[in-house]
Amino acid sequence: MPIYEYRCEACGFQKEFLQRISDAPLKDCPECGKSSLAKMVTAAGFQLKGSGWYATDFKNKGGTKPTESAKKEETKSEQPACGTGACPASN
Repeated sequence: MPIYEYRCEACGFQKEFLQRISDAPLKDCPECGKSSLAKMVTAAGFQLKGSGWYATDFKNKGGTKPTESAKKEETKSEQPACGTGACPASN
């Protein structure tokens, strides 16, 4: 069951309530008794972890680490070219 956060517009009372999705929103403030309780929009309180779709599809969306083949290509391009006397094959 989801947790909904409510705030009374009359007295400022704020509290979280555990409710079913199908339940009607609360209206009466338990603190002042007025019918001015409003549901607040809040962030979800869970984090996806593990080896599911989250880890494979969205975890490194901002930046990716270079793969092993990309690292090898970088290393190859930094080595001197053969024929200059610095290549291990020419020694």
